[in-house]
Amino acid sequence: MAKSDNPRNRKPSQNTGRNQKKQYPKKYGSKPKANTPPKRSNPDEIRLNRYIANAGICSRREADTYIAAGSVSVNGKVITEMGYKVKLTDDVRFDGRRLNPEKKEYILLNKPKNFITTTNDEKGRRTVMELISSASNNRLLPVGRLDRNTTGLLLFTNDGDLTKKLTHPTHGVRKIYHVHLDKNLALADLRKIEEGLELEDGSVQVDDVSYIQGAPKREVGVQIHSGRNRIVRRIFEHLGYDVTKLDRVIFAGLTKKDLPRGHWRHLTEQEVVNLKMIR
Repeated sequence: MAKSDNPRNRKPSQNTGRNQKKQYPKKYGSKPKANTPPKRSNPDEIRLNRYIANAGICSRREADTYIAAGSVSVNGKVITEMGYKVKLTDDVRFDGRRLNPEKKEYILLNKPKNFITTTNDEKGRRTVMELISSASNNRLLPVGRLDRNTTGLLLFTNDGDLTKKLTHPTHGVRKIYHVHLDKNLALADLRKIEEGLELEDGSVQVDDVSYIQGAPKREVGVQIHSGRNRIVRRIFEHLGYDVTKLDRVIFAGLTKKDLPRGHWRHLTEQEVVNLKMIR
């Protein structure tokens, strides 16, 4: 065998041209790809279905159905494309009604005494806003009012439509108060409250009034839907009683269960649905 034919005498290939393919061990797989940064989404844009859900219209899945049906327009143009993105400054309309993209939030507070129901106070008194300051980054407002010495349930939200519904007397939103009086309530006076009273600013009619079962007769339960200022206290003051303690225990079907005084919680999805079903 010729010397050049001996495999041990063969020199390695000198072909290092551009056509030569570099070999990688099989265990590492194919040629590694260059590191490329991931595509970043525009923080000023969100999906249209999320925009609609944040506006409180429906869930994202339901929003897709409405989009496909042509119920949604963006800047005057009907959009049926799934995954379409919009800016927060866009004019987005659902069945012709302009939407607010801010996510709706609902906070329930068990208000203690000595806090006033206002967003700020020039006299430096403590407000209910201090109690929910950590609940949300959005600007939430109280639904209705509780005076400084009244305790109990107070709802906060940025849902303006729901606020109007819950505060308008025509919707008959149920509010129940536990009233403590300075003396026993006479049965005759209880009957007067049941029949309706004439106060200085007009007549007032409660939905129900009764003694608290198992408690002294100076403790009374009152159900009312009027939103007039200090109306429960004024009812009893009109009959010669002083209200020593007033606690709102039910508001629009919401209760204080598992909510200690001074604490707050987010409403559940079902609770929000129930509130929106009020007519």
